[in-house]
This record gives sequence, C-alpha cells and structure tokens, in this order.
Amino acid sequence: MQNKTAIIALTILVMVLCLYYLSFTFVSFGVQNDAENFAKDEKGNVDYFKKQRYLDSLRNKPVYNLGFTEFTLKEVKDNELHLGLDLQGGMHVVLEVSPVEILRAMSGNSNDPNFNKAIADASARQKNSQVNYTDLFFEEYEKIAGKNQLNKVFAISANRGRIDFKTPEPEIKRIINNEVDGAIDRSYNIIRTRIDKFGVTQPNIQRIPGTSRIQIELPGVDNPERVRKLLQGVAKLEFWEVWSANEYFKYLQQINDFWVKREKTGGKKEELSDLAAKGDTTKKQTTDSLLAKNDKDTSKTDTSKKSLEESLSKNGTDTTNKATSPLFSKLVQLNQNRLDLTYDAADTSAINSLLNEKEVRSMLPMDMQFLWSVKPVAEAKETGKSYFELYAIKKKRKGEAPLTGEVITDAGQGFDERGRPDVSMQMNSTGAKEWKRLTAKNLGRQIAIVLDNYVYSAPVVQSEISGGNSSISGSFDVEEAKDLANILKAGKLPAPTTIVEEAVVGPSLGKEAIQQGLNSVLAGFLIVVAFMVFYYAKSGLIANTVLLINVFFIIGILAQLNASLTLPGIAGIVLTIGMAVDANVLIFERIREELRNGLALFPAVKEGYSRAFWSIFDSNITTLLTAFFLYSLGTGPIKGFAITLIIGIICSFFTAVYVSKVIVFYILEKNEKANISFGTPFSMKLFDNINFDFIGKRKMAYTFSAVLIVIGLGIMAVKGLNLGVDFKGGRTYIVEFNKNVVASDIKVALQDDFENTGLETKSYDSPNKIKVTTVYLIDDETDIADNKVLAALNKGLQEFSALEPKILSSSKVGATIADDIKSSSFLAISASLIAIFLYIFLRFRKWHFGVGAIVALFHDVLVVLSLFAIAGAVGLSFEVDQVFIAAVLTVIGYSINDTVVVFDRVREFLTSKKSDETLELTLNNSINSTLSRTVITSLTTVVVVLVLFVAGGEVLRGFSFALLVGLFFGTYSSIFIATPIVLDTLKASHENMEQESEVEKTAERIGAEIAVAKAKSTKK
Repeated sequence: MQNKTAIIALTILVMVLCLYYLSFTFVSFGVQNDAENFAKDEKGNVDYFKKQRYLDSLRNKPVYNLGFTEFTLKEVKDNELHLGLDLQGGMHVVLEVSPVEILRAMSGNSNDPNFNKAIADASARQKNSQVNYTDLFFEEYEKIAGKNQLNKVFAISANRGRIDFKTPEPEIKRIINNEVDGAIDRSYNIIRTRIDKFGVTQPNIQRIPGTSRIQIELPGVDNPERVRKLLQGVAKLEFWEVWSANEYFKYLQQINDFWVKREKTGGKKEELSDLAAKGDTTKKQTTDSLLAKNDKDTSKTDTSKKSLEESLSKNGTDTTNKATSPLFSKLVQLNQNRLDLTYDAADTSAINSLLNEKEVRSMLPMDMQFLWSVKPVAEAKETGKSYFELYAIKKKRKGEAPLTGEVITDAGQGFDERGRPDVSMQMNSTGAKEWKRLTAKNLGRQIAIVLDNYVYSAPVVQSEISGGNSSISGSFDVEEAKDLANILKAGKLPAPTTIVEEAVVGPSLGKEAIQQGLNSVLAGFLIVVAFMVFYYAKSGLIANTVLLINVFFIIGILAQLNASLTLPGIAGIVLTIGMAVDANVLIFERIREELRNGLALFPAVKEGYSRAFWSIFDSNITTLLTAFFLYSLGTGPIKGFAITLIIGIICSFFTAVYVSKVIVFYILEKNEKANISFGTPFSMKLFDNINFDFIGKRKMAYTFSAVLIVIGLGIMAVKGLNLGVDFKGGRTYIVEFNKNVVASDIKVALQDDFENTGLETKSYDSPNKIKVTTVYLIDDETDIADNKVLAALNKGLQEFSALEPKILSSSKVGATIADDIKSSSFLAISASLIAIFLYIFLRFRKWHFGVGAIVALFHDVLVVLSLFAIAGAVGLSFEVDQVFIAAVLTVIGYSINDTVVVFDRVREFLTSKKSDETLELTLNNSINSTLSRTVITSLTTVVVVLVLFVAGGEVLRGFSFALLVGLFFGTYSSIFIATPIVLDTLKASHENMEQESEVEKTAERIGAEIAVAKAKSTKK
C-alpha cells in the first residue's frame, strides 16, 4: 500500500512522544507516593504539612534522569498530565474587574447627574447583555447628555495631556477603552503574583477573551476564605524609605545575642534553627549566575560586612556556627563589597518565624518592618537554589506610606542613555511635591517600591527629583521593566474585583470522581472489545489493537498539550471509545459488502478501505465542527471535554483509517493464504436480504416525533426545565452525612434560614449525600453575602448535628454570568447548525441534503429537551447546565455523523440509479445498505454511554441521560427524518421544475401561434 512507511514512522513518532510526556506523570506519581509514605504516622495518617515540606525540599532538585538530561520536580510537575479540579479537589474562581470604578476614577469621581445615571443604566443593561460595559455606558450617556459631551466629564487635570475639551469623542472612547483593558491586564498581573506567592501547585490563571473577567483554578486549595481575600483585596502600591545596613545592623546583633543566650539556657532550638523545614512557596526566577542586584549605589562600600565579621569573631562564632542565629548562619553573601540580607528561598520561613517572635519584635524600632523582594535577586542553576533579599523598611507609626500609587498618572517602559531598559513614571501635582521632598531627604539612599507588601524594586536616589517625572533603572530586562511599569500604573486606577463564579471541590469528592470515571472507562472499553471480537472475529482483534493505540494517543497528547483531564474529559474518552469503532465498522461492513458481491479477499479489502474513506472523513469533519464550537464558547470543564473529544476524533480517524490499514495489508501481504475473517457465522448473515420500507413509514415517523415534541414543549411551558445554577444563578452545596437522610427533611429544615426563597434539595450519588441549591441573595455577589448564605446553611443543618454534616463542595454562579452562559450556549448550538448546513451543502452540492440534515438536528435537540421535561414530570429530574449543552452538541455531532454516512450512500446510489428506479426505492436501498453499520455503531456507543450513566457518578448523570436519548433519536432521525426530508424537498423542487417547464412550453407555443398569425396577416 502507498505511504506505508510514512504512516509507520508517524505512528512510532507519536508513540515515542506520548511515552516521553506520560513518563513525567509516572515519575510525579512516584514522588507523591514517596512524600505520602514519608509523612505517614504509625496509624497511617498523612501529615499534609510534612508531605509538603518533603515536596518543597525536592522542588528544584533533579528527580528524573534520562541519561542525557535531568529534570527537577518543578519541571516534572509542569510536564505531567494535569488533573482538573473535579478530580483532585480545589477551587475554581471567575473574577470580574469592575469597569465602573475605572470610569469613576477617570472622571475624578464626578458627581455629574448625567454621568451617574448613565453608569446606573449601563449596569442594569449589563445583566442581560453581551456588549462591553464601556460601550453600554457610551450609549446611555449619549442618550442622556447628547452627542460629543464626554469631554465635560473626562477633561480633568488627572487626564491632562490626553483628554481636553477639544479632544474628539472617538479618541476619548479609545483612551477610556485602553485604560479599562490596561486595568484588567494590571489586575491579572497582580493576581498572578499573589497566586504565585500563595504557593499553589500548578495554578491556572487566564484572561477570558473579550470580557473583563479572569479565570483562576487552584488545585488542592482547602481554605476558600483565604483565597477570596487574596483575590479581591485592592492592590496597595507604596513608596517607602529604606534603612541602611549601618542603621539596622545593631538591632540584628541584639537579636543574635538574645538567640544565642536562649540557646545556652535551654531554649527550643528546633523552633529556630530548623524552621526552614517548613518550606517556602515563594516564586522563583531563573538567571544564569549569582549576581547582585544593581539598582543600588555600588560605588559606596558598606562597612557593615566588616562589622559583622568582627562581631561574630568576638562571639567566637562564624556564619556556620550552630550557636549563631538564623539571621547570620543562613545569610548568603553574594557581593563582597556590601552587606545585603540575602537568603536561600528554603530559609525564608525560618527568617520570618524569627522576626515575628514577640521578644524579637520588641528589640526592633517601632518604625522598622522587614519585607522580602518579590523576585529572586539571583539563582544558581547548578544547585537549583534561589536567593531573595530582605529589606528593612522605615514605617511610620500610623502605618501610612510617605507616597502611594494614587499619585501616579502614567508609567511606561523605555531605555536609558546607555540603552538599558528603564521605567519612567509621571505623578500628579500632589505626588510631585511629596516626591521632591522624599528624594531630597534620601539622596544616596534607597526608596522601596512596594506592592502588596513585596518589594518590586529599591532604586538609589541619585538626585532630588522635581516635576513628578522620574526614571528608574536597574538590572532588569525589558519584560521586567514592563512588569514594573504595569505595577506602577496599578496604583493609578483602582479596579476592584468581584467573584462572579466559584466552585470549591473537596479532595474526597475528587477521589470518588476519579474512581467512578476510571470504572466507566474500563467497563466501556471491555464491552466494546468483547463485542468487536464476537461480531468481527479476527478483524475485531485488529480493531481492538487500534482502539488501544487510540486511547494511548489521546492520553499522551493531552499530556503533550499540557491540558487538564477533567471528569467531562473522562466522559469524552468513554464516548470516544464508543465512537472510535465507527470507522472500523464502516470499513469492515464495506469489505463484507464487497465480499458478498463476489470480490476476492485482497481486492475486497482494498475496495472497502477506498469506498469507506470519504464517509469516514465527512462524518468526522461534521463532528469536529461541533467540538470546535464547544471549545470556543465553553468554559472550565466543558473545554476539557471538547479538547478530549477533538483529540479523540483526530486520533480515531488516523488509527482506524491508516494504522488498521497498515496492519491488515501487512498480514495479507506477508501471507497470501492469510484468512482474515470479517465476521462470525452469526454476524455474516445477520443483515442479509433486509429490505424494510423506511421511506414509506415517514409520515408515521413525522407524526410520532411531532406528538413527542409537543408533549415535551407543553410540559416545559407549564413546569419549565430544571435549570442548574449555570443558567439561573445561585449557590450549590454538596453535604455529606454519616447516615442516610431524606432530601425533603433537609429542605424543611433550611427553608426558614434561606428566608423562604427558591430552594432545592435532592440526593446526590448516594442517600447520605444531599445537593442543596438556593437563589438566596443571588443578586449580591459580595463576600458578605457568601458568608451569610453559608451561615444560613450551617444554622439549618444544626438540626442534623448528630449526623455530622460535612460540606464536600460548593459553587456559585452570579446572575450576570448565568446570562452569559445561556447566551454562549445558544450561540454554540446555532453556530454549529449553520456550519454543518454549509459543509453538507458544499459536500453534496444540493441544498436538499443540507435542509434534511438541519431539520433532523433540530428534531434531535427538541426531542432531548422534551424528554428532559417528560422525565422531570415523572420524577426523574436532571439539571440543564453547561454539561447538558456539551451533551446536546455531542448529540448533534453524533447524529450528523450517522446522517452523513446515509447521505454518502444516497449520493453513490443516485449516480448509478436506473432509469426506471423510483427515487423512493433508491433512498430505501441506501438506508438498508448502511443499516448494519448504523445498528452496530449505535449499539456499541449506547452501551458505553449506558455504563457512563450507571457508573459515571451524579455529576455526569444528566449528561449521560441526554446522550442516551440523543444517540437513540439521532440514529432514528438519520433514517426517518433526514433522508425522507431530502426526498420530500427533491420531489417538491422536481414538481416545481416540471410546472415551470410546462409554463415555458405553453408560452413558447402561444408565441409561435402569434408569430404564424402575424405572418399570415402580412401576406394578406
């Protein structure tokens, strides 16, 4: 066969890459197991902090050696297959940066009534609109104040040089939009730094394109309240004076003397000298060598180093002496010309603990505070160690900084006269005056630029600076200079953030989800493997080999792409297993058909692969289209599902069409007498001589579908669907009890505490778990409201205190984001249908096929919605949420997959249609000839999804129910809806064409008669 060498080479290459990337996951699991064993006590309980200390100690040390290169634990963790929050526990947060506060700040907190009314009206419209907030504000302000009136609000002193009374309105709008975008970027950078300092392993932080939102995923977080405060705190940019080493050294010496004395008198040495074992989660930055920071005045030699050595000598100690305090024993001297308080990252916790002791604090002046640098001042690649500098800040008694970020009007990255990256900043008049005073007072000394209590830079003042324009130069590169410029601008416009979506998943719930997901994958895989061997015999073994390769490729490629495996992602793998056999079934059924037509084995195999190719290609492309829109418009776990589905479709196409072909042809070419069977005695004759009149029953099918949909829509009109918090907003909690409970009892207990607002309780996965959903205070997205709702829940659960209620997970979706999710879901479905119609039209060259496909897909969506409503009416209530939308789009992809296969056979049969053969007969023959493939693919997929429904857990119950319904009716619609619609539209257009032809013939006849009459009249 052609291209065999290329296919084998590509397969081996992908396998090697998958093995390489998955190896990081195996190494990571091994280290995790070692850490747990290290942290276990005699009873088998794991000490989390001890485990974390073990992992921190290996963070920058090689743990994986490939012979030619080594990887540290950090690098291994970065390359491993990540697990989503639903599989390992943690916190998912969507923050929204408030454009309102940015607009108010740019207007100088204007009291203009038109401005404030426009803000209020735009905020009201934002709840039900996808339009950017600033555009809504511009529209509302123009309605109230008229055109070209923005300069009346924004032409203020703070915006001097950018906006005045002559600035054109489009330019004002551009400036405002740039400021809003810039504020979001600055908020993103600040939050990213805070998260890095928080110490979460593998956090995922990203801006949501086209919005003012930031999505954050924090695996393993078990303190949601701390995270909320961390994320929503307003950035605090300050400028502080810095103590010189000569000034603070005597205090450090006093602390050292106290520590040594305490050691000699029996002080607890472990609390001090071994504090570093607690680890440190400070962010590290790679540099090529140990270099001292150059933003200080290096021309001056600090005598403190000599003083330090003399003092230690008097005590008979040195920096390695066990009787020396951590302040000196752990000190790392990077520059021999001056004394800096520089420490290994692993020792920063020890230093913090010492300086925070009550006795030690009493030895320091009231106006002295120690702060760490935000980034390492140096790092040694050969040892993996990072070094951070400790700064002594001069703090006023009231804790107020001499200068804060509000005075900065602009900042940007540039270059100094030597071509080195620097940062320029401009201040308003108030700031300029204070900056002049501060720089004059600190000539030759450092001033620290501090954000959120971390020092970003500490330049030395070279001269008094007047006018408010300054330049900061140092040892940073262009990117660091840009970051510092963004930090300086962060103080200019406060941009408070609000949590509009939140989910907290407990680790126990994550472990349970993993177990359920793995059970589903294994069970589904075994069922498909057994069926393929039972139905296709030896060729079924080839299909199973290809299926194994397919699953391996999916997981390996997920690891290569650094994607996260989520619970819906596992569902995607399960579904892929069910659908992966489809291509093999198409090929094998086509080969069997050619064998029945009298071809020998080798030609039949060759013809089967050739004839099945375009059917497989078309069906995969249409499914890919729906998966693409699911990925583009989905969020969180839905993206994980879409990525897995996309990878699964591509891998299944490659393995089924090409890899299986290589294997089959290799067997045939190696042994001419090889007998590859494509069926068992039972299956070979199962679909022989089937000639059912599907087309003749189309009106019955139309009636059945119409009745089912009308009943469902009627129930929806009366009772509505059970919308999840994704679509209506609200807060959800999963509560576990130590014994079985009745959901209605929980509801009665909670109703009064939630002030009789909308409340729903139902069993979740087992009788001792209850899912509580409430819309209480849903319009209030503040932390106060979150705490109030949680307090109400705990108060109501006090009645069941004997059952030890425990909150396993919680989630919140604000009303605004719920509207956005509904809109994006509708857009995803609509875009998928349009894209599929266009593709079908282009591939089959007749609009009738496109109409048939789209009508069938609309039918499938309506049937799924109707059966959800009917299920709710009979007591089987499934939530309609984002996962449901994923199921609907998957159904669309599956249904069109099946429809395309039938259409492809219709197109083939139409080209060879006999002159006396009716169109109905041609379509019936097409359906009957593909019936074996339709039934087998549907059966294997339905069985696998049924396993998912039974064993996949409560999270995927509604998802798998929608798939079950959709798979059945998707197959049904391909036969009874899509193809008959093609017939009816073809017949209608054919009749119209015949009528038009008769009209044309009549007109021609009348015209001829008139011409003859005129000729006769002329002769007379």
